[in-house]
Amino acid sequence: MSSEEKTGTKRLAVVTGGNRGIGFEISRQLALNGITVILTSRDEKRGTDAVDLLHREHNLSNILLHQLDICDPVSVASLARFIQTRFGKLDILVNNAGASGLLVDAEGLRALKIDPLTWTSGKAVDIIKEVILHPYDEAVRCLDTNYYGCKRVTEALLPFLKHSTSGARIVNVSSLRSELKRMPNEELRKKLSDIDKLDENRLEELISTFLDDFKNGRLEAAGWPSMLPAYSVSKMVLNAYTRILAKRYPDMCINCVGPGFVNTELNWNTGVLTPEEGARGPVQLALLPLGGPTGCYFDETSLAEAW
Repeated sequence: MSSEEKTGTKRLAVVTGGNRGIGFEISRQLALNGITVILTSRDEKRGTDAVDLLHREHNLSNILLHQLDICDPVSVASLARFIQTRFGKLDILVNNAGASGLLVDAEGLRALKIDPLTWTSGKAVDIIKEVILHPYDEAVRCLDTNYYGCKRVTEALLPFLKHSTSGARIVNVSSLRSELKRMPNEELRKKLSDIDKLDENRLEELISTFLDDFKNGRLEAAGWPSMLPAYSVSKMVLNAYTRILAKRYPDMCINCVGPGFVNTELNWNTGVLTPEEGARGPVQLALLPLGGPTGCYFDETSLAEAW
């Protein structure tokens, strides 16, 4: 262990899902800002390849690899032990790893040539029916990844974030689909925006209700989003969890951010922004100065007034 690691003078970040796309770019940009980055990847080989590329082509020796499956409590505990043993503290956590909740004919989807505005507005819901399936088990996996996985990692690493000497930052990578105006059911919108009553139990009751409605074909009748329903709900709940954490830990800067319509594997390479452009918002929030905003949602790099 170096003297720098022992004294904790260098800022340390964890980026989940860092082996590709936005996560790779977040890791790269944080490292360029002098942060030591633990790039995590569910697939160790892909993670190794990503870190090797960052070392070799970008000359960033301040990036480390640790295998992490955010859906596996044993894997999460392994990362926590590594941080405890080697560093003893953490300054930045970027929860980037995510799942779509869908099975997609990617070639068929791209062949539709849906314009970005139609896609991001949700008006493509009928156009994509022939190329997208919504299996129940994929919806479960989506919620387990995008909400429970984020919560699992955050809770495991909070003890080290509390030891940050530079002020802890948590950044939850969200989506335009998380905006509550996209939720048809007014009562559900109110439940997800009532910060005075929100807690994890209420969120998980909503998730349970959503999955029950999903399984029994009641999504439309119950007023859940029709465009990418599991993904949308998972990100709405993630945003609400962000607000809960920010209220609970006022000394930290805890925010969520929609990176924009980025061209990545998660959206089957249909986006218009580059991963480098998509990483700008998360990196901005990771590097917020002391006293910066907390409990907020950002659309790319801009504070969004309405969620």
